[in-house]
Amino acid sequence: MDIRIAPDAFVKLAQIADANAYERAGDNPAAESHAALTLEQQNVPLNIKGVLSCITEVATPHGQKPILRAMITTACELNCYYCPFRAGRAAMRRVTFKPEELAHAFDSLVRAKLVDGIFLSSGIIGGGIKAQDKILDCVEIIRHKYAYEGYVHLKIMPGAEYDQLVRAMQLADRISINLEGANETRLDQLAPKKNFEEQLLTRLCWAHEIREKAHHEAPGSIRAGAVTQFVVGAVGDTDLELLSMTDHLYTQTGLRRAYYSRFNPVIETPFENVAAVPAIRERRLYEASFLLRDYAWDVEELPFEGEGNLRLDVDPKRAWADEHLHEAPVEVMQATRRDLMRIPGIGPRSADAILRARRYGRLSEVSDLRKIGVTGAGRAAPFILLDGKRPPRQLSFFDAIE
Repeated sequence: MDIRIAPDAFVKLAQIADANAYERAGDNPAAESHAALTLEQQNVPLNIKGVLSCITEVATPHGQKPILRAMITTACELNCYYCPFRAGRAAMRRVTFKPEELAHAFDSLVRAKLVDGIFLSSGIIGGGIKAQDKILDCVEIIRHKYAYEGYVHLKIMPGAEYDQLVRAMQLADRISINLEGANETRLDQLAPKKNFEEQLLTRLCWAHEIREKAHHEAPGSIRAGAVTQFVVGAVGDTDLELLSMTDHLYTQTGLRRAYYSRFNPVIETPFENVAAVPAIRERRLYEASFLLRDYAWDVEELPFEGEGNLRLDVDPKRAWADEHLHEAPVEVMQATRRDLMRIPGIGPRSADAILRARRYGRLSEVSDLRKIGVTGAGRAAPFILLDGKRPPRQLSFFDAIE
């Protein structure tokens, strides 16, 4: 395998391998994994083995892909309290690429069939506009000099200019404008040098405006959709705060999705002694976020407990059903699509299957639901009526392990 990258580029890529691992690069964060074990089975030269730890298997809008996680620089002038890149942190190795150098390294990995995509970010030195220029310079080279047409995910820097955002959305398949905090107060507690409204939220509004304008004036000129990420649990933020902002972004800015990065303490930061957030909280936030985005729920309908957080012992849809449907089960033969999707175990595809089946006959047994493809029929059983009757409370083996 012939991979033509300068030796120092190998070394620098290996040095930033875990630097931006806390950033979410794909559509299924829980399933993101290093591709190194698979790739090492190939004929990879020993001198680039370290680069493999920069490569992650992620779900993208174009399918599962091995992508390169890269940064223009790991140096940063900001002092975000939770961040491994914060200014003055001695434990962070500082590495900087020239745009051409990183673009060439990426092209070599593409040609070697080791990667098929890039997630490109940067620390900030000299301000967000300067940092964004370098990111754009790099991806311009990747797209034009090396004619790469595959997946590109770009980070948008705080304070980036409108025209920079337009260009990023023309070049990338996805852009990240990370709010980090659920609101201005929470961001101040996390990253006191960033301005929530002026530097971040406004850019998400711009992205929506750019997309809408292009849709009417120049269809096809804008490739990218926008996503954001929140740091969860470091400063007392509640699920209600996080999901209220998420819902606002879904409805007002056309956000493609929100990522939730549970806080983990980093040594040599002001938050190094703050407790880590359990993974289950991150999972519950994703489940609730999908109810808002894909199931047309309102924030007020989510089953928050006293302090504004979701239950951790069950998913939010089941928690809502426990409260509302045990005594008022849904009649499957009469329910609307919206009401069907309120039932645990029934999502959009299952609801559509039920609506189709109702045109041709009766659904009177849990087995009837399974026959038409409702794989969560066992979970749905406690909350439904079938032909006016509650189904027997007996789970099959397969329902029990769903």
